[in-house]
Amino acid sequence: IAYPTDLGLLNEAREKLEHIIDVLHEPHKGKLRKPRTYKKRARKDYLSVAKQRKAGARKIRKAVGKQLGYVKRDLKIIENLLTQSSLSLLSKDEYRQLLVIHELYRQQAEMYKKKTHRVDHRIVSISQPHVRPIVRGKAKANVEFGSKVAISVVDGYALIEHLDWENYNEGTTLRESVEHYYNRFGFYPEAILADKIYRNRDNLAYCKSLGIRLSGPRLGRPSRTEDKTLERVARQDASERNAVEGKFGEGKRKYGLGLIRARLQETSETVVALQFLILNLERKLRVLFLKFLHNTILYFDNRNLACI
Repeated sequence: IAYPTDLGLLNEAREKLEHIIDVLHEPHKGKLRKPRTYKKRARKDYLSVAKQRKAGARKIRKAVGKQLGYVKRDLKIIENLLTQSSLSLLSKDEYRQLLVIHELYRQQAEMYKKKTHRVDHRIVSISQPHVRPIVRGKAKANVEFGSKVAISVVDGYALIEHLDWENYNEGTTLRESVEHYYNRFGFYPEAILADKIYRNRDNLAYCKSLGIRLSGPRLGRPSRTEDKTLERVARQDASERNAVEGKFGEGKRKYGLGLIRARLQETSETVVALQFLILNLERKLRVLFLKFLHNTILYFDNRNLACI
């Protein structure tokens, strides 16, 4: 999606509402006077700020307030038109956009009133309202937009454990992942090589009750007399856990996992699942090729290289 701004979203919402007003007024053309939407003035007010290279916070807030007024006016016009026209005049996409814009206006008005930039389930795209902003704190992009996937890697094969469009705490998905493992293989794993965010007290107690070793150092301040064997095991687990990060890197680098172009929520989730399916198929092919090489005998006889 395009990087969202409050001003840009409200301008897009206003333009879509103006189109919906035209559709609802079409049956009454020549009979009733079309309500005034002040679209030219609204467009001018938007461009006066959007075209500035670096607009100040006060100017942006003032422009957002104006666009909120235009959107509110258009929504009121549509409400009055519906007393004379039917929603059946709208297409499926137009009706869906109208519902999304209603929620978008409520969120933007709430943030404008409270002078904040945060609201629960914030809409950042009218065409894809399921997309959420996820703050990652990365150097390349502080905020990312898309689904959040938690995976597990077993013998080199990546398995999707949890996929959600909302920002969630990965530590809460460990129990669910362990139970998925038991349902797939019929027994619990001997060890779980997980990130630090999974090492909370609840997960540690849960793994201990099942006899599962959860990798990583102990909670609390490190002891001076800590066993060197435990440190060595923790370092080994951390190096083996890099396979999970490698799967994400391979998927983004080779299979477009970081650039999903599907627009619908169900389609996007299907594309993500197919990407991991391809990853696992590639892994299977590499394993088969390795077995083929293992069963191949190369020997050198004088100047002749024979392969059996």
